Amino acid sequence: MKLATLNTGRDGELVIVSRDLSRAVRATEIAATLQQAIENWDELAPRLEERYAELNEGRAEGAFDLEVESLHSPLPRSYHWADGSAYLNHVQLVRQARGAEMPETFWTDPLMYQGGGDRFLAPTEHIEAVSEEHGIDFEGELAVITDDVPMAVTPEQAAGHIKLIMLVNDVSLRGLIPGELAKGFGFFQAKPASSFSPICVTPDELGDAWQDGRVHLPLTVHLNGEKFGEPEAGPDMVFGFPELVAHAAKTRYLGAGAIVGSGTVSNPDADGGPGKPIADGGVGYSCLAEVRMVEKILHGEMQTPFMRFGDRVRIEMFDRQGKSIFGAIDQRVVKHEAR
Repeated sequence: MKLATLNTGRDGELVIVSRDLSRAVRATEIAATLQQAIENWDELAPRLEERYAELNEGRAEGAFDLEVESLHSPLPRSYHWADGSAYLNHVQLVRQARGAEMPETFWTDPLMYQGGGDRFLAPTEHIEAVSEEHGIDFEGELAVITDDVPMAVTPEQAAGHIKLIMLVNDVSLRGLIPGELAKGFGFFQAKPASSFSPICVTPDELGDAWQDGRVHLPLTVHLNGEKFGEPEAGPDMVFGFPELVAHAAKTRYLGAGAIVGSGTVSNPDADGGPGKPIADGGVGYSCLAEVRMVEKILHGEMQTPFMRFGDRVRIEMFDRQGKSIFGAIDQRVVKHEAR
């Protein structure tokens, strides 16, 4: 099943989207919002699935042509947004570039930070930034939405609480990160509003690409119209989503509608070294920080700039038949103007 939210207000309006993303139908007679649906998932999901089947078969009354620009992030806001860093190749490169060893515990205990869930960007909304000096970066990721998750669940139990999957652009301001981390209290100003793909899907929509709590498909990233990366999301994800959800719930309950992210999708090169750019036969990258770290490791200095006003990033994932699964996050960076 594929679901989305019309950008008609703070929490939007829940719609069901056809498998090919061309058509949609309002779901308000079942649930007004995605938050309402996820809070009552066991009761409402079968009704949503029935309507989804009608839509795909051309039998849904009130169906309309879907325009991605009309959609918000599936959850325009969330009670809980926690982002992991499950691709340790990315973490390793960042630490290697600054001459720091990676602790062995990183391989057994996931990294995670809690982001701001009060307002997400729509998938085609501009990314407002105060200054280019803040080091504006995108991060292509995946995320899951859960129902109510009990405290101290096991990964096996957590897997059953994963209801929906989507893509993420976890916007980062790299120039602010060192100063914040030096305080020993984590990110805040360096992590502005994130955005999510216009469509979220149930795991069964991915078929055999959903295995072991991972999505085994490449994540495609374009920067200013040129392919920047196509890393595989499955094989190098050290902690699957069940492990990440269980980690988030170790000492707390997660309310329905909690979002847990994967962290930046990242692959090493085939020989185990730093990943190569697309132009050099590699799979590229899903954030600018990583290519800058590779440049530092290989050439002694960073050459690729962070995003500037006017730059555009597009993040999308395709199935093995080349069809878009989640729609695209497609955003341009603009200068924030005081209102």
